[in-house]
Amino acid sequence: MGEGKDNVSSLMGNRRLADAIRAAKIAAAHRSDVVVDIREADRARLEILAEEMQSVADEVPPGDDRFDFTISGGPQPRFWIDGTAHVSMARDRRTYRFARETRLGRVMLGESADVAVIADRVTDYVAERIVERDKAFADSDGLGVRVMERGERKTEAAAAPIPARPVPPPAGTSFAVALSWLMIGLVIGAGTLYAIASVRGFSLN
Repeated sequence: MGEGKDNVSSLMGNRRLADAIRAAKIAAAHRSDVVVDIREADRARLEILAEEMQSVADEVPPGDDRFDFTISGGPQPRFWIDGTAHVSMARDRRTYRFARETRLGRVMLGESADVAVIADRVTDYVAERIVERDKAFADSDGLGVRVMERGERKTEAAAAPIPARPVPPPAGTSFAVALSWLMIGLVIGAGTLYAIASVRGFSLN
């Protein structure tokens, strides 16, 4: 009599365990569906942001390969701007979170439920990265130094004293000098002749 009760109790316990396992499987399936739905909802919102950013992505210089503008999969979809910055959805599934991974940890660059606000923040970030790259190239190509050196050489050339050129005499100066020498020659010649004549006259006497 006692053995029959034990068998019935054991059978009922097995049934309860089976029911519990089946219920756990059903609950897990529901949770999986919820996770999938949430993931798809996040991806759909990120695709809206990607459409907002398409014009910016088209304007990025062709040779600049730092930017991605792609949506990654996984448990939490993300819209990647470059190798460190991305946009993801917050826990409320309505707020965009624009963050950047750094050596010191994650830095929040913007957070808003308005896709236009986040698109503006991302656009500013892309513009700053492009300007930073241009500055880095300007510092490394030496163009600024060469331009400065050319300017200094031009300044030094302009400040150097100009050598004095001989000033030609006025037009009538050479004639006056020649005439003076002629008069001096005539006077000397006349004096010489007078002296010779005086000496001869003195000798005759």
